[in-house]
Amino acid sequence: MIRIHKRPFMPLWQRILVRAAAIIAALVINGLIIYSLTKMNPLKVYETMFTGVFGSERRIWNSIRELMLLLCIGVGLAPAFKMKFWNIGAEGQILLGGLASAACMLYMNSLPNALLLFIMFVASLIAGGAWGFVPAVAKAKLGANETLFTLMMNYIAIHLTAFFVTFWENSYGSGIVGTINADTMKGWFPPLFGMAYGMNVLIVLLLVVLVFCYLRYTKQGYEIAVVGGSESTAKYAGISVPRVTVRTVTLSGAICGVAGFIAVAGQGHTISVSTAGGRGFVAIIVAWLAKFNTFVMMLIAFLLVFLEQGAKEIASRFNINDDLSKMIMGVILFFILGSEFFINYRLSAGKTEQA
Repeated sequence: MIRIHKRPFMPLWQRILVRAAAIIAALVINGLIIYSLTKMNPLKVYETMFTGVFGSERRIWNSIRELMLLLCIGVGLAPAFKMKFWNIGAEGQILLGGLASAACMLYMNSLPNALLLFIMFVASLIAGGAWGFVPAVAKAKLGANETLFTLMMNYIAIHLTAFFVTFWENSYGSGIVGTINADTMKGWFPPLFGMAYGMNVLIVLLLVVLVFCYLRYTKQGYEIAVVGGSESTAKYAGISVPRVTVRTVTLSGAICGVAGFIAVAGQGHTISVSTAGGRGFVAIIVAWLAKFNTFVMMLIAFLLVFLEQGAKEIASRFNINDDLSKMIMGVILFFILGSEFFINYRLSAGKTEQA
């Protein structure tokens, strides 16, 4: 018989070794799959993945752009997830933040760019926060299932975005908004220190530090941890669980709304139903694997962006089906996620004790 025991604690160096072993095992398995299906040298494929991310200055900055957006969403999910409120609605919150930013770009483009960007930031913060506030109230007051509620709100956000895309489409009948303010660049992030995506990096890194400090060192962060540990303990300690729930999930939605602002002002300069691009779901992996530590999220987000960009390069360079590159990414993620089991539990052989 194989018995499973909960580990009370695993030292950091052992956790690093377990995860490293999982990645090496995934690379070996992927190598066997690649060779059996394509007869290509697996080492050449992995070299191509590296080139896809670091092969040129342009690729490096594109990877940084994707990294910052994914990291921002992961940071947004951290407060809610630490409270064990499973916010699956980041996609919708990103879209609402992007929608608010795009509206400001279209209707307030006579304002100075700095003022317009500030208004866009605030509008995206409010829009994303409002999209988090609704399921938070439903959970706190009515006991609604937050997973289903936030998931369904994604579809509402998608159709709401589709309506405004049709309303703002340029040119008429195209079904797309097109690049907003392409001639004036109003509402676009300016280069920072000569870097095209410098503002993206600055905003997200500030959020990383602020949310880390908020969760680790403030009274509100302590309340989030207590509620996430046990609602009964929180009530016994005099903490208002509904109040903490509404406040925390609204904050979570607001930060995801800022991700929409970054996607519109600092990346695509337009709005569409694909602005979020599934990143709201990928960011769940980022937040979960990092155990809601925003600094660790930087490493996890980098790994996922590396896999995604590298997989695209494989498909392009070797002219193979995109499904193979996605399979490579999936196998690596499977092993990384599976390694968490061995970090949290240990196996032992022996008969189960009889009562």
